[in-house]
Amino acid sequence: MKVGGPLVALLASVSAPALGATLELGPGSAIGASLGAVVSSETAEDPSALAITAQGAAQPSLPQPAPGDQAPPATQPESQADVGRNAEDPMIEGRRRPGVEQRDLPDRVTQDNPGAVRAPPPEAFPTDQIPVPDRWRLIETLGIVRERWYDPYNQNTYKGDRPICIRSPDLDAKRAAEGRPPCRTPTWLNLKTDEWFLPISVISDTVIEPRTFPIPVGVQTTNQPDRNDVFGKNDSLVVAQTFILSASLLKGSTAYKPPDIEYRIALAFQANYVDLSEKRVLFVEPSKGTDRLDSWIGLQELFVDYHLRNVSDRFDFDSVRVGIQPFQFDFRGFLFQDQQLGLRLFGNRDNNRFQYNLAAVWQLEKDTNSGLNDVTEMPRQSYVFHGNVYRQDFPMVGLTSMASITYNMNRERGDIEVDDNGFPVRPALIGNLRARNYDVVYLGYGVDGRIGRLNVSAQAYGAFGEDRRNIFTGKNADIRSWFFAVEPSYDVDWVRVRGAFLFASGDGKPFNNVQSGFDSIFENPIFAGADTSYWIRQTIPFAGGGRAVSINGRNGILNSLRSSKEEGQSNFVNPGTVLVGVGADFDISPQFRISTNLNHLWFHKTQVLETLRTEGTIPSAIGFDLSAAAIWRPKFTQNLVFRLSGAVLEKGAGFKNLFDNFDGDKRYVSVLLNAILTY
Repeated sequence: MKVGGPLVALLASVSAPALGATLELGPGSAIGASLGAVVSSETAEDPSALAITAQGAAQPSLPQPAPGDQAPPATQPESQADVGRNAEDPMIEGRRRPGVEQRDLPDRVTQDNPGAVRAPPPEAFPTDQIPVPDRWRLIETLGIVRERWYDPYNQNTYKGDRPICIRSPDLDAKRAAEGRPPCRTPTWLNLKTDEWFLPISVISDTVIEPRTFPIPVGVQTTNQPDRNDVFGKNDSLVVAQTFILSASLLKGSTAYKPPDIEYRIALAFQANYVDLSEKRVLFVEPSKGTDRLDSWIGLQELFVDYHLRNVSDRFDFDSVRVGIQPFQFDFRGFLFQDQQLGLRLFGNRDNNRFQYNLAAVWQLEKDTNSGLNDVTEMPRQSYVFHGNVYRQDFPMVGLTSMASITYNMNRERGDIEVDDNGFPVRPALIGNLRARNYDVVYLGYGVDGRIGRLNVSAQAYGAFGEDRRNIFTGKNADIRSWFFAVEPSYDVDWVRVRGAFLFASGDGKPFNNVQSGFDSIFENPIFAGADTSYWIRQTIPFAGGGRAVSINGRNGILNSLRSSKEEGQSNFVNPGTVLVGVGADFDISPQFRISTNLNHLWFHKTQVLETLRTEGTIPSAIGFDLSAAAIWRPKFTQNLVFRLSGAVLEKGAGFKNLFDNFDGDKRYVSVLLNAILTY
């Protein structure tokens, strides 16, 4: 440290606080959402996703008034006239900093000690360097904390709280006195400087899920000789254990600016077991039985993030990221939220008020039973191009707006894809069973934030394009479909009351040349209870039109009639979705939360279902979805999270018409026990 005097150096060392790192976890349960990170914004929320941030540098201290100066007088609280004031407006004269006590400073004190020993001149002290503890280990030097590699709750090098190695004269002297070699960056890293961080994360995600849902059977495959119904016994059990190991090697002080460069890898291993009561649901061959044990290792992240430049003294920047990485195209994951292979250019402007993202994605194949990436196969011929821009405090203070355009170019007309269980997924077993190409452009606008005391999150999309082969007519058709969702909420002390409304248009004329059913690319919505909800969590098979086709998808809300979101194509000839719901979150304590949701669902249009089932009329009501979840965080952090949730679907007239099982159940249930342990 170059100094002009010892006192300046000493004050500088004391004023630099030690900083730490934060580990945040965002999966709710399913592994398809266990890793999460946003393409939309570095600060966007995904309770089904994973992010690790290293903190590095000290913040500059604020200037203090000189002795004898008077502090500005206190002012009255913000008046009614100030409500709605724009963030760009100048500071109101006399406004003081919140939480800072305003008081008069005492008169300047001067000291005069005749005959006192004179202080040594500056020449008596070294002028080149003064050994002081580095800012990352300052609190350890003071004896406040002791690092232990296995402790995730205090400062830890392997959490990214401190660099891998720091060189300083006093640390080198201390190591020499203890008979240890001087600190050096590990040779296997071959790094030129010492300020590199190595945050490592290990996650255990356990799911135990008993459930009931309509299970299609046939006379030749039923497990009971007296059961020749279309739908048989409906109970099933899923047990899944996932381990996620991730590591980042990054350079730079990331407390207030992006890393200079980051290398990241994340591997996920999952073992899953499923037990049903009917055959030919888990496997296409009836001889393979009614239970399945499977495992897979997926490469979920492998990317390089490079800082291109800073464009202001407030660290507005441009960066580029290449490789398998998390993408999320809107606030709640309605259109696309997954870990995929791609290129992303991103950055911000105007003191982070503007943020932008440009992305190109080449979709990877997925393992059928785990939903993890399968890099042993060539990526799909499905390409996604996305651009968005965020503006904070627009159109009013407290609200963030996002405008986006997304282009999905699918060229899988020549593909025939069969999943790991033997069921065809491309083309889907619906309609004319013919493969197809399509081009669709999504224009989107969303907001997230607050209007006064009201919290608001909303998203709207219009989908426009062309399908090269309609699944009913086999001819080219135009795509014109719409989507809108909004979730307002209001906080009263420790209670948050929520509402929910969603509309995804359906196709009422399946044989014309316009497809008006809305479908996403890869949805993982955090909305209306998320995977606590029965309809969002469970997959409902649609027997008529194909055994491998479902009304909706797992961890999805749209009634899209596709084989799966992981391996199938988007389908814009579907019945659409309408949802109206209410809910409430109760923070009983900082450790314990109870969340409740009540949703009612409808099909927007039922003509597609009537055509596939060759029925005259099918009612639109799906039914009521009632769910509740208890979440416990014993350490007040995301390191230990336990969740127990239950959901019930009370069947509506439309659901009863489509699905009627052997037991004649009036309702279906889903129970989810999820334990997430993070280091």
